[in-house]
Amino acid sequence: MVFSTPVFLFIFLPITILIYYLSPQKIRNMILLIASLLFYAWGEPKMIIILLISIILNYLFGLFINSAKKAAAKKILLAIAVLVNICILILFKYAGFIVVNINRILHISLAAPNIPLPIGISFFTFQALSYVIDVYRNDGKVQKNILSLALYISFFPQLIAGPIVRYKDIEDQIQNRHVDYKKMTEGVQRFIIGLSKKVLIANTVAYTADCIFSVDVGNWTTGMGWLAIICYTLQIYFDFSGYSDMAIGLGKMFGFEFLENFNYPYISSSIREFWRRWHISLSRWFRDYLYIPLGGSRAGKLRMYLNQLIIFILCGMWHGASWNFLIWGLLHGTFLVLERMTPGRLLGKVARPFRHVYTMLVVIIAWVFFRAESLTDSASIVMTLFGKETTGSGYNAVQYLTPLLIVVIGIGIAVSTGLPTALLNRFKHACKKRAGIAVNILTILGCISLLFLAVITLASDAYNPFIYFKF
Repeated sequence: MVFSTPVFLFIFLPITILIYYLSPQKIRNMILLIASLLFYAWGEPKMIIILLISIILNYLFGLFINSAKKAAAKKILLAIAVLVNICILILFKYAGFIVVNINRILHISLAAPNIPLPIGISFFTFQALSYVIDVYRNDGKVQKNILSLALYISFFPQLIAGPIVRYKDIEDQIQNRHVDYKKMTEGVQRFIIGLSKKVLIANTVAYTADCIFSVDVGNWTTGMGWLAIICYTLQIYFDFSGYSDMAIGLGKMFGFEFLENFNYPYISSSIREFWRRWHISLSRWFRDYLYIPLGGSRAGKLRMYLNQLIIFILCGMWHGASWNFLIWGLLHGTFLVLERMTPGRLLGKVARPFRHVYTMLVVIIAWVFFRAESLTDSASIVMTLFGKETTGSGYNAVQYLTPLLIVVIGIGIAVSTGLPTALLNRFKHACKKRAGIAVNILTILGCISLLFLAVITLASDAYNPFIYFKF
C-alpha cells in the first residue's frame, strides 16, 4: 500500500485517523503500531517477519548496551549490533549482486540467490541503527517498552520511503505529543501538496521517461535523451519530495514533527549545496554516524577527501545493488572533493547562474546512471546527450511531446525553484493581517482544487509507479 492509492486515501487513512482520535490517549501508540504493521503487511505479508525481527533484535541490543558497565563491552555490543543489521541488509539486498560479480571475476557459476527484497528495508534498518547508536552515545534514552520502539521503527508515514527519522529527534514525541487545529490543518495541507507533486507532476513526467527508456538506447536521438533525462530529473524530485511531504503531513496529523527532507535542491550552485538540500535525512545520517566517526575533516585533507568518497560510494550502494548506483555515488563524491580542492574553490568566484548550470549538469548526468539499466546503457546515453549519432530508426523527441507534458514540465521547473512559494509568501506579506481571512480561504480552495485534481487523475489513470521498491 502506498500513499497515492485510493485504498490508502479513502479507506486506510480515514479509518486510522477516526480510530486514533476516538481512542483513549494511553492506547493511541498501540493503534498507530497496529496500523503501521497492517500497512506494511498489505504489500509485504511475509516480509513483515523481517521487520519484526529487526525490531526485536534492536530492542535487545539497546537493552544490552545500556546495561553494560564497561566501555569496552559497550563497544563490542555496538559492533555486534551494527554487524547484524548490516548483514541483514546485505542478505536481502546485495546477496545476488555479490554472487553474480564473484562469478564474473572468478569465472565460476555459483547459483545466485533469488531473495525477495523487503520494501523499505534500507530505511527501517538505518532507523534501527540510529536507535542503537544513540543509546550507545547517550544521545537518547534506552527504550524499555518494546511497543514504543516498534512504533518508532515501523511508523507507517516514513516506513517505506523516508525521511529517515533519527531516534534522538523523536524519542520524546513517542510518549508526549499533542495535536491542535493548527497542526492538523498544516498536516492536511502538507499531505495534499505532497500528493499533488506525486500524482500531478511526477507521474506525468514518469510516463514519458519510462516510454523513452523502454526504447533501445541505440535508437535514441539527442533530443530524446535530453527529454528523457529532464523528465526523470523532475520525476525523482517530485516523487521523492512528494512522499516526504506526505510523510511530514501525516506525522503532523498524529502529533509528530519530522524534520524537513528537501529544500529546493535544484536551485543549488554547487554539489556541496545540493547535498545540503537533497534527501537531508540521509545526508545527516551518513554525516553523523559514519563521516564524523571516520574522522570527518579533522584528520587532514587527504583523509577528508577519502572519507567523502567512501561516504558517497556507500550512499550510492545504499540505494540499490548495482554498479550504476555506485558510479552515481562516486560521481557526486568526486565533484564534492574537487569543490574542496583549490581549483574547485575558484567556483565561488564565478557568477551564480554559471555555477547553477554546472551543478545541474553534474546532477542530471549522474541521474543517467541512477536510472539506466546498465553501465553500457548509461555510457551510451551520456554520449547521445552530447551529440553521438544514432541509427536514425525513426524515433524522435517530438513524438513524445504533448501539450500536457510541456505544461507539466514548465510547472515542475517553476515549482522546483520555489517560485510559487515565494510569490505566495510575498502575497501574504502584502496582504498583512487585514486580508488574513482571504488568504486562508484561498489556501483552502487551492488545497481542495489540488486534491480534486489528484483524485480525478488517480481515478482516470492507472499509471502510478512506485520507484522505491529497489531501495
